[in-house]
Amino acid sequence: MGAHVKVRGLKIVAGEHTIVDELNFEIAPGEVLALIGESGSGKTTTALALMGYARHGCRIAGGTIHIGETEVLGLGEAQQRALRGRRVAYIAQSAAASFNPSRTIMDQVVEPAMIHRTLERAAAEAKAVALFTELALPNPHTIGARYPHQVSGGQLQRLMAAMALITDPDLVILDEPTTALDVTTQIEVLRAFRRVVRERGTTAVYVSHDLAVVAQMADHILVLRDGSMRELGATAQILAAPVHDYTQSLLAAAQPKQREAGCSSSARADAAPLLEVKSLSAGYGALDRQGRPAVLILEDINLKLYRGQAIGVIGESGSGKTTLARAIAGLIAPCAGQMLFDGKPLPTTLAGRSKDELRRVQIVFQMADTALNPSQTIERILARPLQFYRGLSGPALQRRIGELLDLVKLPRSVAGRLPGGLSGGQKQRVNLARALAAEPELILCDEVTSALDTVVGAAVLDLIAELRRELGLSYLFISHDLHTVRSVCDEIVVMQHGRKLAQVARADYERGPHHPYYELLARSVPELRQGWLDDQTTATAA
Repeated sequence: MGAHVKVRGLKIVAGEHTIVDELNFEIAPGEVLALIGESGSGKTTTALALMGYARHGCRIAGGTIHIGETEVLGLGEAQQRALRGRRVAYIAQSAAASFNPSRTIMDQVVEPAMIHRTLERAAAEAKAVALFTELALPNPHTIGARYPHQVSGGQLQRLMAAMALITDPDLVILDEPTTALDVTTQIEVLRAFRRVVRERGTTAVYVSHDLAVVAQMADHILVLRDGSMRELGATAQILAAPVHDYTQSLLAAAQPKQREAGCSSSARADAAPLLEVKSLSAGYGALDRQGRPAVLILEDINLKLYRGQAIGVIGESGSGKTTLARAIAGLIAPCAGQMLFDGKPLPTTLAGRSKDELRRVQIVFQMADTALNPSQTIERILARPLQFYRGLSGPALQRRIGELLDLVKLPRSVAGRLPGGLSGGQKQRVNLARALAAEPELILCDEVTSALDTVVGAAVLDLIAELRRELGLSYLFISHDLHTVRSVCDEIVVMQHGRKLAQVARADYERGPHHPYYELLARSVPELRQGWLDDQTTATAA
């Protein structure tokens, strides 16, 4: 049975800056409290403090945290280490980064029980198998013998939950545990997490920026902004009648929004496509005698994209979406097929493309953190494509950098800053500004909002739609989120296992019947209401 958690006056600082300010909340035994808010609101910092832990550069400066009868902040360092993994367990966002690739899954799942000496090895392994079964993992009796790279992302996330639960902790912290998963995998993991939490009566804290997910998991919601509590209430009350303006803005951002369409089918009836992909196949690894790569990812892909149009490409992880974008961008050479741009053959590699061909097709990557050089200022990052493609220098260069920052709605003062000093949303806007510096005709957007919180992601989508209207840009928009793609795209290409299954026009988004896999993806996007997950579970069982 879970423990009663009571937090009073929690204050966390980083130097002179207060990042969590005087938080007060309680969690009843067996209940789930969700911490929601934008990136930088203090969600994860607050959750980690429940273990008596503050990240590097931070310090818990005041308050009390009781888990049952234990005052966590009054414990010494050794006692706090004994608490972590035993009475308080943590499930991180990225299981792949948390597992040791050189050790078997079973070795790692039973490790907390070994460290805290709660079970002998044989008993711990038996309990692990029972947890694998509870978490609906395939082959529960043998999956522990595998290594982390031999299971899927969704399976690895559930295995991390088994590791957290093996010591029967009083409190479990789930920190964005499904953010990195595609929608069909997410629904499986959410079902498994909620079933285990309910059946075990575990007290839990669920950190997320996704209100639709929170609606399925939480009994109560604590809304954070700038480290301060904006609202605390039962989930039903927060969703139906939020009191604070900020909570209302979060709910508004989470609602699916239909943005203005681009060119219609009738408008392009006689036009030539801007991009035409013909029978494209691509993969990775050494080529065999027939010219096929060791791992074939894309097979026989055909699509047409017209000037001013936005086409969405959706599918689960591993369906070939990003490989398609990389092939069009020239980052990977296809093994078969061809691409035409404005009616002319598009060379398959960057090395084979002219400067103008490079300029006309730009890509915006998913993770702005890794796409931007951390040692260069924003000014230098934007200057490079302007110098390369446009030959700008001096006052003309400075003027255009300012115009680009205006275009993506960033203050010109960020020009002198490094990427590390910007928020996730600001970095993604810089990423977009760098692509716009080339004055392209086609932008490939690869999961550009998946790493962003709801409010920031919605703002970036609004910006993309606005730039399309103002500049006449065309987009290929890669995503696993059908709601996102529907909101910005004129047509949707559905992919699975490297093949194109269907193409759906905007006018038909709500009209069926569609391909069964499209319908599955549509059903798997959580709705902003309580009971949605129960409905899906019932429908699946039926």
